Amino acid sequence: MQYPNTITLLVSGRYALFSDPITRVGGEKCSYPVPTYQALKGILESVYWKPTFIWVSTDVRILNRIETQSKGIRPINYSNGKNDLSIYTYLSDVAYQVRAHFEWNEHRPDLAQDRNENKHYAIAKRMLERGGRRDIFLGTRECQGYVEPCTFGEGPGAYDNTPSVPLGLMLHGLTYADETTTGTMQERFWYPVMENGIIHFCRPEECPVVRDIRKQSAKHFILNETLQGCDDLYQEVFSE
Repeated sequence: MQYPNTITLLVSGRYALFSDPITRVGGEKCSYPVPTYQALKGILESVYWKPTFIWVSTDVRILNRIETQSKGIRPINYSNGKNDLSIYTYLSDVAYQVRAHFEWNEHRPDLAQDRNENKHYAIAKRMLERGGRRDIFLGTRECQGYVEPCTFGEGPGAYDNTPSVPLGLMLHGLTYADETTTGTMQERFWYPVMENGIIHFCRPEECPVVRDIRKQSAKHFILNETLQGCDDLYQEVFSE
């Protein structure tokens, strides 16, 4: 299904680390072979975001071969404040085509006056052309990324003729308090399958495995006081 406020973007970078939470228990990190729904949501929010809406990624196309590179890292040991030694396994030379759209956050009725789809869509496309409103990171802070507009499906991909590849149980994303009525922060898991280099994401509410993390309360905003209105932001962006 094609949504009227859909954007397609090329995401690329030298390294990426979409860390598997299972490997982080011992202080080391190992990347999933493909980006998670939550990682792409974070990239889209770095391009342009307001609490009025929620970015929904529908598809991601893997352009380059999945290759990893391990590095010795010396993070801080929080028990004694000294440097520790860990091995981080990164994805190298990554490139993805992403198709996404935004939907109104129905759990934020206090921001209903900011729901102007055409202006938010115009600002999002303008920010994408500029490479994002904020810095782009591919999973972690040390993995700098770059975004630009693209046509989804255009150009060759490393897995275009590859049959179905099940990727097993994988983190889908996090559900925050302002996106649900439960008042609980949750983590979601699903079973992705890559077909001809493309992964079709299920919606957050369709994830088969959901686990509660902790209680959480949503932050409250006051339009034009603690949150800039859409009309003012539109004038600011397009007057530059």
